[in-house]
Amino acid sequence: MSLSILIPLYNEEEFIAALLERVLAAPLPAGLERELIVVDDGSTDGSAEIVEEYSARHPETIRLIRHGRNRGKGAAVRTALAHARGQFSIIQDSDLEYDPGEYMRLLRPLVEGKADVAYGSRFMIVGERRVLYFWHSVANRLLTELCNLAADLNLTDVMTCYKALRTSLFQSIPLRSERFGIETELTINVARRQVRIYEVPISYHGRTYEEGKKIGLPDAIASVWSILRYWFTSDIYTGSGAETLHALSGAPRFNAWMADTVRPFLGPSVLEIGAGIGNLTHALVPRRRRYIATDIDGEHLARLHTRFHHRPNLEIRSCNLADSNDFLPLLEQVDTVVCLNVLEHLEDDLAGLRNIYSALRPGGRAVILVPHDQEIFGTLDTALGHWRRYSREGLRNRMEQVGLEVEHILDFNRISRPAWFVSGRILKRSVLGAAQMRLFDRFVWLWRRLDKLLPWPPTSIIAVACRPQGGQL
Repeated sequence: MSLSILIPLYNEEEFIAALLERVLAAPLPAGLERELIVVDDGSTDGSAEIVEEYSARHPETIRLIRHGRNRGKGAAVRTALAHARGQFSIIQDSDLEYDPGEYMRLLRPLVEGKADVAYGSRFMIVGERRVLYFWHSVANRLLTELCNLAADLNLTDVMTCYKALRTSLFQSIPLRSERFGIETELTINVARRQVRIYEVPISYHGRTYEEGKKIGLPDAIASVWSILRYWFTSDIYTGSGAETLHALSGAPRFNAWMADTVRPFLGPSVLEIGAGIGNLTHALVPRRRRYIATDIDGEHLARLHTRFHHRPNLEIRSCNLADSNDFLPLLEQVDTVVCLNVLEHLEDDLAGLRNIYSALRPGGRAVILVPHDQEIFGTLDTALGHWRRYSREGLRNRMEQVGLEVEHILDFNRISRPAWFVSGRILKRSVLGAAQMRLFDRFVWLWRRLDKLLPWPPTSIIAVACRPQGGQL
């Protein structure tokens, strides 16, 4: 376990040496190593040279990266984050306003597994706080309330420098702001990701303008603009596949349609392969004696833990459909395996089907949804990581090869086939947009009634197959 300390630096020649000494000496939770990533953001004084001297003395701990010109705090944080290798990351301003001696307090919720993000608040009623400018305090509180309104949070200090996050989460969030707008942009984005956010009290030793404080009215205006810009954004994931998953999470009627279609085939104990961020899990888990939700993406697993921590009958685990070793603890454990929109992601889909077979008790069912018809394979499929789309005969043959007896193959969702073809084959799009999905979702009540009447093939097919009573592993 290690901590990446991200230090944006601009013209702090007087303070940077003392800051580095304090960061190097700061106590950390047991077993946590540290790395310091300093990004000199076009300093015109001797700041970078001082960091170079420290880096020469601590080459394994301190790295210096230079910007050719001053681009702003947001740009410096993004550059540092791209080089971070720790399990956790914390932002540390290069002045002496925040005390590295309080890292332990800030990191505790993350290390204990209670939080994905921790903010150090200067306004919670614990610790020391230097009394400074009235209008700065007013501006901070106004920005915090406006950002809380946009993000639906109740933070006390959005503009704090001290933000600690799991690094993998931090790196999976697109950040666009060049300057201090990163504070509000990051807050809105982590809120939209529905992660666990904690706040802890910290001390604050602010500076006056005479002592070198740089933040002013233009930064406050930029922060307001950042809030307004990102208030309604859906740009909260890096990667089009994850963005599409998030768009689907905003389509509850469509997910309910899919869940209603597969629910009649589920037994009391269920293994869901590729649960993603839980779009189907929340609809299928009620009234199950045992439900195992799996995925291979660390951020998806973290989101599942956050969404379903209150359900005692639900287990969350990492499980790769292509890896038979991941299925050793699951041999003959469940009545039903649900695998929705996953099999097409495997180059060797027969290996995945064998693993599904192994998890079923004799007499158990596999419920597998896959995209249908190679003729409409396009850029959307490529962006989502699909190797293929299936025909009814092809899917049946593959399942029978591993010993599963196919009982039904159902057509699902004819209505979206024309749109999928146009988006992926003609317009060459790589993302299903959130607005597009919300519009589609609004009329699912109509699509469900029309779907069986449409004359063209479906977008997806669902196979229901049984492991025979005498079937052997």
